[in-house]
Amino acid sequence: MSTATLPVVDLNVFLNQPADSLAVLEECKKAAEALITYGALFVHDSRVSEEDNSVFLDLLEDYFAQPESALKQDERPELGYQVGVTLENTEKPKCAVDEPCLNVIARLDPADRPLDITAHSPDPKCRFFWKMSQKPPYETRFPALNAPNVVPEAPEIRQRWTPIMEKWGQSMKNAVENLAEMTALGLGLARETFTEAGRYGPHLLAPTASDLIKYSKRDTILAGFHTDLNFLTIHGRSRYPGLNIWARNTGKRIAVKFPLTGRYLLVQAGKQLEHLSGGLIKAGFHEVVVNDATLEAVERRKTQYPDRPLIRISSTFFWHLSSDYDLVPIPALRNRAQRLVADAMSVDTVDEQTVYEPMKVGQQVQK
Repeated sequence: MSTATLPVVDLNVFLNQPADSLAVLEECKKAAEALITYGALFVHDSRVSEEDNSVFLDLLEDYFAQPESALKQDERPELGYQVGVTLENTEKPKCAVDEPCLNVIARLDPADRPLDITAHSPDPKCRFFWKMSQKPPYETRFPALNAPNVVPEAPEIRQRWTPIMEKWGQSMKNAVENLAEMTALGLGLARETFTEAGRYGPHLLAPTASDLIKYSKRDTILAGFHTDLNFLTIHGRSRYPGLNIWARNTGKRIAVKFPLTGRYLLVQAGKQLEHLSGGLIKAGFHEVVVNDATLEAVERRKTQYPDRPLIRISSTFFWHLSSDYDLVPIPALRNRAQRLVADAMSVDTVDEQTVYEPMKVGQQVQK
């Protein structure tokens, strides 16, 4: 496994210095290059509060520590689990039955392959979907789920829920939208190219939860090898390590390690960005597993916070393009992607023959 560290992009430079300054331009190019090379990066954002992240993690730990009977009240299977809670062993990684994805794994160095997922059961993680989208002022071809967000039933959770979810979700949404602006500028596009395309996207705050008492065995797969179908995914710092990503340029597995202190968020490229860039930026493969660092964190938490639930929360936010947006590769980016392949400058972990057919974003999601 690689010990490489991901690049850090400073949003503060972008937010606080003149838009046409050399410092801003260089930071924007750094963002774009990081996504091209790694498919992931850290953002430093002084607006982000570690206290807000901690309050959010406490809330979700308390929520998922409830008995299953209480959680099931917040399930909406009749709505395809698109709002509310999804209990463990429901979500299954597509890669386990997807031939192109299995081919990706086969091309990796054996030392850098993910834990075996070919016989992998559904992920032993729970999920909660909290919509953070803006209703479009036009009639959409893909009517968003009309169901309102689910607020948990338990009174001690219910009264804290909405303000905490909205506050932390908005922090991540602000950061990822600014990063989208920086990436556009770094790629030579207009600043608002991506943010306008995603103005009415079905964005989701979608934290996951894994019970580290029940699933405490080393090499347990908490989330199998996969990519995200949205545009950009952003995460806050988790209390328990275990996320591995694969760098596009080398095919090496990298154990994600947040900077020890400070206001940082992790951003990963998704399939919508891959499609729009014609493959110049590839959606990043990743997995979440129980490893030695996870187990060490469990022991620390037991000692320092003996009364807290031992649940790994991932504060994931999925930022989407608008469902009615035409998902067509941008010619300048597609041409650059083709040059990249021709120059063979990277050990690409994804099939070079991928065809990015024009379609609506809503069709891409349905597919």
